Amino acid sequence: MAQGAPSGFNGAWLSGSSDCADVYSSAGKGVSFKKPVDIFAPAFIISGSRLRTPQASCRIKSARPTGDRQLLVLDCANAVAGSEVRVLVAAQPDGSLRRYFNEQDTTGTEYKKCSR
Repeated sequence: MAQGAPSGFNGAWLSGSSDCADVYSSAGKGVSFKKPVDIFAPAFIISGSRLRTPQASCRIKSARPTGDRQLLVLDCANAVAGSEVRVLVAAQPDGSLRRYFNEQDTTGTEYKKCSR
């Protein structure tokens, strides 16, 4: 059964210098990717046990702490295939998330949370 991400991870996230309004649109109670979808946007949306990117839809199978980070195990599918993906993320004091390539990565990639 899917566990879902920690509640503070719910929302729309974006990395880089792009503006949230260029990538996301409000859709009723939630947020979705703006049409046409920019498949190269460094962005994702977490809602409960779901994580969506511009190219894939994932079910969060588990989330567990590993040191100061969270290991998310995802079951992802896109138009071509499905696979299990492991993602290391950590909440930052400024409210952003940082995604890490692996356990040895000390820099990571910062994602800011987009408001609705």
